[in-house]
Amino acid sequence: MRSPRRRLTAGLLLAPLLSGCFSTTGADSSSDSGPSGSGGGRLRVALAFPPTENYSPYGQDAVALSRLGVAEGLTRLDANGTAVPALAESWSSERGGRSWLFTLREARFQDGTEVTPGAVAAALTHAAEAEPAPAALSGVKLTARAVGDDRVEVATAEADPVLPLRLTNPNLAVFSPKAYGKDGRVSPVGTATGPFELTEVTGDTTAALNRFDDYWGGRAQASGIDARFVSDGTARANALRTGDVDIAEAIPVAQVASLEKATVHPNNTARNTSLFLNTRTGVFRDAGLRAAVREAIDTSTVAKGVFEGYAGPAQGLFGPALTWAAGKRTEPTGRAKAASPKGRSITIATYSDRPELPETAQVLQQQLEKAGFKVKLEVRTYARLETDLLARKFDAAVASRNMMLDTGDPVTVLAGDFTCDGSYNLAFLCDRNVDRLVAAAGAESDPGRRQDAAMKAEAAILGTDAVIPLVHLKVVTGIGTSVKGAVLDPYEREFVGTGTRR
Repeated sequence: MRSPRRRLTAGLLLAPLLSGCFSTTGADSSSDSGPSGSGGGRLRVALAFPPTENYSPYGQDAVALSRLGVAEGLTRLDANGTAVPALAESWSSERGGRSWLFTLREARFQDGTEVTPGAVAAALTHAAEAEPAPAALSGVKLTARAVGDDRVEVATAEADPVLPLRLTNPNLAVFSPKAYGKDGRVSPVGTATGPFELTEVTGDTTAALNRFDDYWGGRAQASGIDARFVSDGTARANALRTGDVDIAEAIPVAQVASLEKATVHPNNTARNTSLFLNTRTGVFRDAGLRAAVREAIDTSTVAKGVFEGYAGPAQGLFGPALTWAAGKRTEPTGRAKAASPKGRSITIATYSDRPELPETAQVLQQQLEKAGFKVKLEVRTYARLETDLLARKFDAAVASRNMMLDTGDPVTVLAGDFTCDGSYNLAFLCDRNVDRLVAAAGAESDPGRRQDAAMKAEAAILGTDAVIPLVHLKVVTGIGTSVKGAVLDPYEREFVGTGTRR
């Protein structure tokens, strides 16, 4: 048994990257759990994106586990872009930033076992060895080992000044030893540490969660969650309007007017909608044709015509929700001269889970056909599109991406999305200059200089025309008037908290 430990404030809080604080509906913060004997009804929620990988924590499904309050890691990200305590209550860097020592709080897994340094180290080791590598570990070689009764050392091959931020990623959540199968699969059912325990899964359509009464942060006020995965945005809005669900994520802007005003909650986020051009195969290996696409697109038409005021024309990869970005932005240089499309045929893929994306693709189709391209659209749900998207089956893709989702660090998302070894590189960009600038940014430990370097890398990426940012988004969440304490997270990692109830 470990000896009792003091509750400590985190030893290092990285400088804010995003202004503001988490927004909640009602008077109660999501961190308030109420009296120990309190209990509320079950919450009914509709999420937009069905699980595609059997709830594996190493892919996109990890976000659902985080948003439903199932899983958590050593640290979490607050709305200021700061790493704050979760399973770790304090930390400090050693060996010039090549290792970090995390002191664990007293906590239990949902299977009743204790959260120990050995269990945490094993969980992080499994994540580091996963194939493909989780987005948060793109280009990072991570090791972990237990140190004494209550500490874990996490080391990287090279100094990593943002490791506490990196560990906030839902892909690096900690599960009990029984979660890890011999076949490499991870079962999050009853093995995580969050306030809600995943108890029943029905394919990719529904999930049932019960309150985990031994949660270290206090009992949740809701007794459980009944989650439905509804790809169709109109159906999500209808479910909220008829009272079938209490909270619905990603309400389409076209449905906002049909909802009771008090149930509509827009929130500024770091999310962009962008057009990614396949630089590896097909038409857009030609930089001149990529430039032709850039010149043909009118982003203001997309912002006004499709998003109806819930988005603004994109200024770059890092939008106005990131208040530090505007003053640091530099103009792209070295762009190719636009070439004539000459009737070249291209296929643009997108997904219907966010209804604005097919509409955006249609607007782009009109603009690009006017410029001389022949354009075919491929629209599927994300679950049916992802494999072909990552296999370079399309010439271009319209996708929505929260630029701070992976770590809250601008450099990490650039490494994952735009470098040769990036794990979510939808443009398949492999540019030596981009890789050099991203690596240089990653070596900066001072937050301000790191941001400066990230913006230089952004300019280089935009200079390739591999990605054309279209709009910066507000996300609309539908919340029933009886619900209190719902979380509006600009990073889109949290959806319900211990104080969410009806």
